[in-house]
Amino acid sequence: MAPRRFRRRFALAALSALALLVGVGIAIGLLVGGPPYRGPGNQGRDRPPIVGAAAAVLVVGGAATALAYRRITRPVGDLLGAAERVAGGDYDVRLAPDGPRELRALTTTFNDMAARLAGADEQRRHFLADITHELRTPLAVLQSGIEAQLDGIHPRDERHLASLLEEAQRLGRLIDDLHTLALADAGRIVLHRERLHPVALVEDAVAGHAPLAERTGVTLSTSAAPPLEGADVEIEVDPTRVRQVLDNLLSNAVRHTPPGGDVRVRLDPVDDGPEAGGVRITVTDAGPGFVGDHAVDHMFDRFTRSADSRGSGLGLSIARDLVQAHGGTIRAGNEPAGGASVSFTLPSHPPR
Repeated sequence: MAPRRFRRRFALAALSALALLVGVGIAIGLLVGGPPYRGPGNQGRDRPPIVGAAAAVLVVGGAATALAYRRITRPVGDLLGAAERVAGGDYDVRLAPDGPRELRALTTTFNDMAARLAGADEQRRHFLADITHELRTPLAVLQSGIEAQLDGIHPRDERHLASLLEEAQRLGRLIDDLHTLALADAGRIVLHRERLHPVALVEDAVAGHAPLAERTGVTLSTSAAPPLEGADVEIEVDPTRVRQVLDNLLSNAVRHTPPGGDVRVRLDPVDDGPEAGGVRITVTDAGPGFVGDHAVDHMFDRFTRSADSRGSGLGLSIARDLVQAHGGTIRAGNEPAGGASVSFTLPSHPPR
């Protein structure tokens, strides 16, 4: 409803209420007052006149109605106008709280809502700009490589075809990451849980990254606290999703570790808290670490990456969503001796 239309309707309602008060005043005057009367035993005493009683009620009612109209109609009208602006896409509108306490609280809530919508809209714009850039890069490489081969500039040999395949795989991984993010935002990540040994799961992921680490001169190692080495220690997780988390962390660690450095993966039991009985997995590299506290605080934000990274900046954000879907927690930090570490927990049982 438009603010002007609301004010007109509220004014009509106020006039109706005022007319009702006048009627009530006249009725009271008739009951209490009536025409002047002098009779035996009432000499010198007149009953209150009708007009006086009605006028008193009219004055009091009119003042109360005017005050209510002023305190309510303007703030509500402003809220309606601001709501129409937000519906039209203007999320920068803010209102000064005014009127009764309930209206002030409603206005404060409206301002908070508008601020959140503004932040979400800005994130959406940045996300679209970033993802457009990320999709354009591999597509441009694929297009130029194929055109070069068709025009005879590059031979159709294994080396050039392998380069095109790498870009196609990069594009496929990006699309898979976007699909995972969409599922996480909608709360629709489905976990196919299995009971398995955590050490075996980690060792399998480390083995998958061993060839890349060997080519770059990086050493990969795995260690586990004694309680986790027993064959009877199991956790109930989705192995595909946990492998996705480990792949993100290991690829980042290997990429940021210089030749001759080592990447260590450590498993420890969780002894206390809501995740007691689960396992904590920590991946530590020998790279430069996270630069500044700001980088650590925003490491799990989407499209956050270092200047020399060729990744999409979605890996850690996806890792966080997948860990939280399991009921665990994830955190990042710098090691005192140098390098960065990312650790996450996996409960032994699904969260209730």
